[in-house]
Amino acid sequence: MAQQSDNPADPFKKALAEATKVMADDSDLSISYSVDPAGMSGDVMRLPQVSRRMSRDEVLLARGTADALALRRRYHDTQTHARYVPPGDMARELYEAMETARCEAMGARDMPGTAGNIDAKIADDAARRGYAQIRQASEAPLPVAAGYLIRELATGRNLPEGASNVLELWRGFMESQIDGTLDDLQDVLADQSAFAKLARKLITDLGYGDQLGDDPDDLQDEAEDDAESESQEDEEQPDSSGDDDEGEESDSNPENQQEQTQDPTQAQVSMDELTEEQQGDEAEIPEGDAPVEPPAPQPISDADPDYRVYDTQFDEEILAEELAEPQELERLRAYLDQQLEPLKGAVSRLANKLQRRLQAQQSRSWEFDLEEGILDAGRLARVVANPTTPLSFKVEKDTEFRDTVVTLLLDNSGSMRGRPISIAAICADVLARTLERCNVKVEILGFTTRAWKGGQSRETWLNAGREQQPGRLNDLRHIIYKSADAPWRRTRDNLGLMMKEGLLKENIDGEALEWAHRRMAGRPEARKILMVISDGAPVDDSTLSVNPANYLEKHLRDVIAMVEKRKMVELLAIGIGHDVTRYYERAVTITDVEQLAGAMTEQLASLFDTDPRARARAMGMKRAS
Repeated sequence: MAQQSDNPADPFKKALAEATKVMADDSDLSISYSVDPAGMSGDVMRLPQVSRRMSRDEVLLARGTADALALRRRYHDTQTHARYVPPGDMARELYEAMETARCEAMGARDMPGTAGNIDAKIADDAARRGYAQIRQASEAPLPVAAGYLIRELATGRNLPEGASNVLELWRGFMESQIDGTLDDLQDVLADQSAFAKLARKLITDLGYGDQLGDDPDDLQDEAEDDAESESQEDEEQPDSSGDDDEGEESDSNPENQQEQTQDPTQAQVSMDELTEEQQGDEAEIPEGDAPVEPPAPQPISDADPDYRVYDTQFDEEILAEELAEPQELERLRAYLDQQLEPLKGAVSRLANKLQRRLQAQQSRSWEFDLEEGILDAGRLARVVANPTTPLSFKVEKDTEFRDTVVTLLLDNSGSMRGRPISIAAICADVLARTLERCNVKVEILGFTTRAWKGGQSRETWLNAGREQQPGRLNDLRHIIYKSADAPWRRTRDNLGLMMKEGLLKENIDGEALEWAHRRMAGRPEARKILMVISDGAPVDDSTLSVNPANYLEKHLRDVIAMVEKRKMVELLAIGIGHDVTRYYERAVTITDVEQLAGAMTEQLASLFDTDPRARARAMGMKRAS
């Protein structure tokens, strides 16, 4: 007989989980309750935690979140959504918000009981974000307002207080721009493709049509036309396997022969004329000037022109989702979450600490005693006491780090296998979420090789006669787990790839660092931060066996020197059980992998301190001589 739980919230949780599966029309859903942000990951749904007290707000929020996620699962088709999703950031956010509103409106139409639950979720979200206190449209997110407008028109329900405030701030602008676009809203709610087209039209009306990219329907029509044309050409094309008589007849056709070959005398005249022109050109070259030689090939490395790579054709820069099927990524991600469940609480606390420190930097700061700006009411008393004292004004200062991108470059070598790579993955995941909430873009990259002890490059070298000191002799694999412009929710499963058996091999740090630096250098953000996480020096047995022993390490030092000299990117490193301070100017070494989460959050948080001395103390970094 199963032991009865003494937690009074358990029966409610169980009932809500079963009801959610029915509403989502998916019996395979796995429902969990967590302090982490609610959301979906494959077949796993995370709902807000419900305590033993089962307060009214907790229950309403859990029910509203469950309903919203279940309706998204029921009415949303991923492929249709991806076909019409715009590439631009603002257009994509508008599109996502309106699709979410569509799914929730469908639920309110088919299952009226969900409407009130989702209202509670919207009210909680609006309260947490302070929507009720916003007084200007420029401070309110337009995508959120657009989603609220869709929900209001589709359901006819009034919005909660904070949400209603956001909508009213933008309502005048939106209604003046859309001009009848939403008249057919009710007719397209049940058709996701039709609604996506309407959403794209609405995005154009709101002034973001330039972010929509190509029309997917036009591209499909062109593809169909091309396929039809190719089919017709294939039908009209004569069979090349026909009898020899037809081929001879074709070759003897004077017109065809004229098109295919030229008269030998004409060809000879043309060659003579060309030779004379070339001789004439050479005669005009001033004495002492030599003909221009072809340019030398570009060096493999900007940091060291002498650094050699035997063959680059087998190297790959690849998206994480291309290395595993979606189902496998979801399984690996679930395995990663399960393996690190005991650690997630500590990491989340550190992430919250980082977020508080960043948000403290984002809080308002002012310059006082200015001659113009906003009247400083706090200094009016001295004017009353001495009327000759001039009025004092203040101006709000801009936040320094809003325009920032952070790249996490993770060592995916075999020595990281096990707990180190698991903790590195979960820390990167939590940091990406935290920094994204603070409007800091995050890119997550990994580096390894495609084979142990040399791959196809080594095979080519062996077959070509074993050239002396051939340079790097393995096939690189540079992995993009999350690009800077991709939202965290879309790439969450990708980090599970680090759990894939056979992925982690050898590490060539110098080229990986140079690759990450080039990606960052092309970014538009004003501030760029690159954090490297590694557990050792560069190692590739194939390369080091036929080159000097310090070949890869020297190149790493050269790349680090180049990055630090150019100062386009702020470079820092964390060594796991390996002293990286001998390579990097800004670095810290941890002896226990459990310290990684704290080291990452502390280093990133300290980068946003305005006082350089406080920054150096917090990071424990080696100062430049």
